[in-house]
Amino acid sequence: MTPRGLWGRSGQVSLTTAEHWLGRHAEPAATADAVVPRYLAAFGPASVRDMQTWAGLTRLSDAFERLRPRLVTFRDDKGVELFDLPDAPRPDPETPAPPRFLPEFDDLLLSHADRTRVVPPEHRGRSWQGNIAYCTLLVDGFLAGLWRLRDQTLVIEPFDRLTRAQRDEITAEGERMLRVMHPETVYDIRFGVVRT
Repeated sequence: MTPRGLWGRSGQVSLTTAEHWLGRHAEPAATADAVVPRYLAAFGPASVRDMQTWAGLTRLSDAFERLRPRLVTFRDDKGVELFDLPDAPRPDPETPAPPRFLPEFDDLLLSHADRTRVVPPEHRGRSWQGNIAYCTLLVDGFLAGLWRLRDQTLVIEPFDRLTRAQRDEITAEGERMLRVMHPETVYDIRFGVVRT
């Protein structure tokens, strides 16, 4: 542990290499051609710009072009070319999307340049403040609110009014999540004030 991690005193930060810390040599960095299919397996269909956003890199279009014969392509409603793996699952657009509770900095909200596939324009910028990301709630596959655990209460703060059926589905999903996260603890589930 570095001196900065000690209680009651401060000190100079100690740094080391990953190789020294792990006690073994690092593997060579993966090539873009190796990483593109792995990214698409998790987040496809996606554009070159989407992957560049996720990776924090530029100039990945050459890798996509080299891999083009092994990929399938689509166009989104704005005409942007999207790439995917040929055998990737692509559910019917009418497939129901149950409510989901996402943690802070979840890749679903961070892994695309065009986040409107998940974040409605009216809720843009509401899942973080500065460099702090909030735990988020998806309803029908879109960002619909925030959540947090406070003491023994799951507090859900929707951005818009919810139907009774939506509230029931969110409550059921919250109960499932809490049973996994904290199986020995009983939680209350409350809906907070609708944020404007």
